[in-house]
Order: sequence, then C-alpha cells, then structure tokens
Amino acid sequence: MGVRGLQSFMERCCPEACVTVNLRDMARQHAAKSQQASTTSPTLVVDGMACLRHWYSCKDWVCGGQWKEYMDVLKRWVEAFTSAGIRLVFFFDGVVEEQKRQEWVKRRRRVNGEISKMFCYIKQHGEQPGRELFCLPSGLATFTRFALRSLGQEVFCTVREADYEIATYARQHGSMGILGQDSDFIIYDSAPVFSVTKLWMKRLTTVMYDRQQLCRTLGLAVTQLPLLACLLGNDIVSEGQMQHIRDNAMATYRKNNPTPHPGAPQGQVVLAVSQLVSSLWKKEEELTGLVPQSLNLSAPDRELLMRGVCFYLLPGQKAHIDDISALPSAFDKHVSPEILKACREKHVAAEGFMVYSVVCEGVTECSNTLEDEEDAELLPQALVYKPCRQRIYGLLLLRQDGSTVDRPAIKEWFVFPGNPLKEPDMVHPVPVSLPAGDPPTLDVLWFSSGPEVSALRLTTFLSIFECLDISELYGAIEDPLLAALCLTTYIVLQVQTLSQEDVDAYLSQAVCLRLKSPQELQQIELPFLSSRAVQLGSLYVRGLSHLLGANCASGCPLPSAALMPWHSFDGRLFHSKYLLAHSGTEKTELLDSDPSCLSVFLLLREKLTETCRKRGRVLESRPNTPKQSFKTTPGATYRDRHTGRPPGGDEGWRGRGETTGGHRHERGWRERGEERRGQFDNRERLWETGGHRGGGGGGGQYFHSFQPHYHDGGAQNMNRPPKRSRGRSYNNRGRYQLAPRCSS
Repeated sequence: MGVRGLQSFMERCCPEACVTVNLRDMARQHAAKSQQASTTSPTLVVDGMACLRHWYSCKDWVCGGQWKEYMDVLKRWVEAFTSAGIRLVFFFDGVVEEQKRQEWVKRRRRVNGEISKMFCYIKQHGEQPGRELFCLPSGLATFTRFALRSLGQEVFCTVREADYEIATYARQHGSMGILGQDSDFIIYDSAPVFSVTKLWMKRLTTVMYDRQQLCRTLGLAVTQLPLLACLLGNDIVSEGQMQHIRDNAMATYRKNNPTPHPGAPQGQVVLAVSQLVSSLWKKEEELTGLVPQSLNLSAPDRELLMRGVCFYLLPGQKAHIDDISALPSAFDKHVSPEILKACREKHVAAEGFMVYSVVCEGVTECSNTLEDEEDAELLPQALVYKPCRQRIYGLLLLRQDGSTVDRPAIKEWFVFPGNPLKEPDMVHPVPVSLPAGDPPTLDVLWFSSGPEVSALRLTTFLSIFECLDISELYGAIEDPLLAALCLTTYIVLQVQTLSQEDVDAYLSQAVCLRLKSPQELQQIELPFLSSRAVQLGSLYVRGLSHLLGANCASGCPLPSAALMPWHSFDGRLFHSKYLLAHSGTEKTELLDSDPSCLSVFLLLREKLTETCRKRGRVLESRPNTPKQSFKTTPGATYRDRHTGRPPGGDEGWRGRGETTGGHRHERGWRERGEERRGQFDNRERLWETGGHRGGGGGGGQYFHSFQPHYHDGGAQNMNRPPKRSRGRSYNNRGRYQLAPRCSS
C-alpha cells in the first residue's frame, strides 16, 4: 500500500530525507521535551500489519506456522523496546473499506498466483521454496493480536483505514513516532516515520523518513503532500486514473529540464508532479483549497481526487473526514444497543473476531490461504467452514423477539481457488440447533450469569460445530485439547476424503505439542514436504480462527488463550506426524513413546470416532504415497515399509484407483457437480461419502492433568459451565461480566 514510487524516490533521489537514527536516543530526546516524561514513557505507534514479515522469522512457513517459536520472537522483540524505555502501541487492520476493496481484490489475486507457484515447487522438489515465494502462515495477523495482548501490550483493531487511525493516534498523543513501512505515513501531517524493514534490533537503529526534508527537496508545503500522493497514485486514486495528469506534468518537466535528474524514471515522475503541484496555487491562494481549480479535471475525477485528498486530513485539520464514532444501525432490529456497543468495544480492544464485522458491518472477509488449486480432493477452507459460519451468523442475528425470519444475508469476501472475487458471496444465516430448544439471544449469552448460562454457552459453542457429544470431556482434558478435538471432528465431518491417518496426525501433534519446547520443535527434521500436508496444516489453522469467532459469539465459554495455535498446533510437528502416520508407524512411536500422551490420544480418537459414527461418517485407513520419490536425507522411519517410498499424499488414493463405499473417486469437488444437503451453491461441490471401514477407536482412560494458566493480556474470563463429567472442579470460576473478553 501507499504512494506509488514515493519511498523509492526518497531512498534513491532524496537520501538526505532518509536519516539513520537510534531509537533509544530518540526516546531520550522525546522524553526530555515532553512535560509528561515523569509519568509516561515515549510511545512508538506500531503498524502491526507492516511488521508481520519482520516478526515471522521462523525457518518454516509453508507447514502452517511455528507458533511457539513465533511467540518467543515476539516476546524478545517487545522486551528490546521495553528495556529501552519505549512504550509500544499496536494497531491492526480491522476492516477493509469499500473504497479500497478493488485494490484488496487485486492483491489477493496476485498472491493466489504466487501460492500456485509455491505448490508446484513443493510437488516438484519436496521442499520449501525460497523467500521469493514466501507467504505468511494463515491467520498470522489475527493470532498476533492475541499474542501481543498476552505479553501485556496495548493493541487496537481499527474500525476504519488503519493508516488513518495510526496517524491520528500518533498526532493526538504526541507519540515519538510511527513504526511501519507504508509511505502514506509520510503524507500524513503526524509523527515522524520509522522504517520497520530497516530496523536493526541489536542496536535499535533504523531509518527515519524526514517529512520536512522531503518537502524542502520537492519545494512543497506539508499540506500539499496529499494532492501529490493522489496524483502519483495510491489505494484510493489508482495510477491509471491520473495518468493523463502525470503525462502532461512529465512533458512540462522535460521541456523545463533538458538535463534529466539522475535516478530511476519514477523519480523523475515524482519531481515532475511535484513541480505541477507547486505551480497550481498562486501565492495569495496558497493552501486555501484542497484541489485547485486551475487543475483541469472532469467532475468525476475532481470528486475522486477530493476524496483521496480528504483521506489524508486528520481530525483538527481542514476538511478532515467526519468521525465515524456513531454505531452502524443496519441490524439494530436483530441485536440490542448494548450488543452493538459491546461488539465495537471488543473489536477495538482486539478482543473479538468476526462478530463486529458481521453485526455492525454485515460483511466479512478472509485473505489468502495455502491451498493447492490443482488438488481436486480437498475442498477450500472457505467452503469447509461455511456451515459453521452460517450458524455463527444465525446466532448473532437472531432477532430480539426470538424470530428467525427476515435475517439479512452476510457479504463474504473469501479468497480461494476458483473464486474470481468479482462480487461478494451472499451467505444466509442458519439457526443453531440446540437439544434444549431455541437458541438463546446474545443478551443472555453475553450478559447473564449463573451455572445454567455457563453450560448454555458451552452447548451453543459446540453445537455450532456439530460436536455436542464431546462436551462430556469438558473438565477431563485441557481446554486446548478440547478445542483441537472439536475442530478435528468438524473437519472430518465436512471433508469426506480425510483419512484415519490424517486424523491421527492432527490429534497426535496436538497431544505431543504440550511437552515440546520451541527449541525441540525447531530441531524436527522433515525428509521432504507433502503438498497435501501443507494444505491440511493451513486448513487447521483457519479452523482455529473460526473457533475464535464461535467462542466470541457464544459468550466465551472457553478462555481465548486456549484457542491459540501455540497451544494446539505447530506446522513442523504436524508435518512430521503426518509423514509418520501415513508410513504406518505404530501409535506408540507416533506419540513419542510417552504412555500418558498415548492414553490421551486414544481417548480423543475414540470420542472423535464415536461422534462421527453417529453421523454416518466412518473413517478409513488410507495411506498416501507421492507420485515420485525425492532425494532426501536418511529417514527410514518415514518410508513405506512395503514399497520403500516416502509417503506424501501428492497422488493419494484417487490416483491409485482405490474405491470407497463402492464408488470410484475419479473427480474432485470442482468437477462432479453434486450438492451436499442443499448447503452449498453449484460452485461449492463436495465429494462422495467415505467408505465403511472403521478407524481404530482404541481404549484409554480420562486424562487428569494440570491446567495451565492462560494469560491473555488482561482480566481473564474464567467463567465455565458446571462440571458435567469426571475432571477438575470449576467451583472457583468467576462470574461472567458485561462485555466479556472474546477472541479474535
């Protein structure tokens, strides 16, 4: 995002505006100037979205994320600034504004192309591609917000364009600077801008983009920068829309400057447009208008340019954009004013996920996921989780009088292979089916208290995923394992091609993860990568975000920390378990030869198998082998004991011509043209039902273990339903309070 070519111009043609600074020194200087230095540390406002690539330095990224290691990275990063006396305030994008939707779509399509190349590379080489095809793990932005809050940091989720809110906060609070990489921050008349890509953590040095020096070089006032940005092209005014203006400016520039300025051609464009902007105002009219009348524009172009210029004007500045503190009221007949207020408050405080966008905006989106567009057996995650989203919508938009009629459709912008993103999918809410009758209202779930309400929250949450049967394990196993079981069961019910080996990989890694340190996880050796395992890893992590949304909508029956990936998933560990499971490894070895882990694993698998069997879903054992063997390091454990070939899943049972349930699976969900219980439109195909061979249930006993203390950056919602089976007591849990903490 940002202004086209501005940052490269500053670095190549205006180096005097790129100043290397020491943030420790800057903090001391800022504190000395501040009258509140004795009570308030110098504040650095951090653009969280711009920092994600800087933060995620873990070796593995295609397998779904090395989340425990990532948590350690964030902790060290925060500690480095804290030790320097710098207070951090983080902002994350909370909405995609409609005026930027097409730019968002354009970027999503481009990333889909890169993901396609990534999967081709994995299938050809059996290894992770280089950084040129680097893609952040799914859900990284969502879970990072919670990670930072658990580290005691102040985190905000925006209700409008993030750049605007960051610049506004920094200006209003007299912050020492903004840490990011978007050149829009240079245009705003706000705090100094520091580069995150040039940040050297060891010494806390980076580059400051000097706004005043840039203006001196260009011969402009700071108040003229917004017009310059729009004429150059940004996310509101595209390059093409003002191309004719730049062409005229370049013609005048070449005429007046026969000797071109050294540097890239784009640098000459910046200089040419700057001279045009400088010439538009006569001295007596200087800075009196946002878009000078002397700029010859059609009415639509002038209106567009005016909107773009106003985007950069902050509160207190002339013609700034109106405050949007008023709550949206499109769905006020479905939710109470108290719910609308709580939705916004939790969203802004980065405590909610999905709820605000659905209730207050009527729209939700999901960015790119690592999905193989050539894999016809695995349904895209957007379609896998659509039924549970529909139930979340149904719960959120239940009318205050309990009526289910006239519920509005939600606009979904979900990125997946085959979706052109030309328009949103209109998804209709579906009522949550509870055994006790009609679903409760949000006012009851969010604001009421008592043991019966606590039980109702858990029942509602599990019903969203059609996993009510596993409620008897509540209190008998740790919360992250309950969440892992819920999610894996849901995936099995939705994805008919999931095998017993896939389930074993999901559950064994969740059980074993609790006992492994980040260092041990880093040392896991993978002889090769399976493209199918890569997609299954991302599918799981996307599911965790849906657990967050359902937990928030249900009144938070589980602490949000229990739903975080660093408690139930590690991509590298999952991949290793996937390869082991598909190679026919004994369960003892799959569970690291740990009897307690094996006992818990068998318990979880037995409950999953029982729940699925009740719904007519019987798991099969279906080991996968790749189409080719890769040259790998010695790893006989992973090799098929009969063929000597490593497993992988790049071909799978479909390629081998195996059958299940008497039907030959020759085509995937995109080709067969079938529908599943009327829940999907004709673009959302599912595959035929699996076979009739049962997966081993296994015995085992209930696992009574210690319960870790989850810290989520504030007062914890320890509210729980009453104990329904064997396990620890929850009599000491506190009562649910107004606007409870939820996860995002």
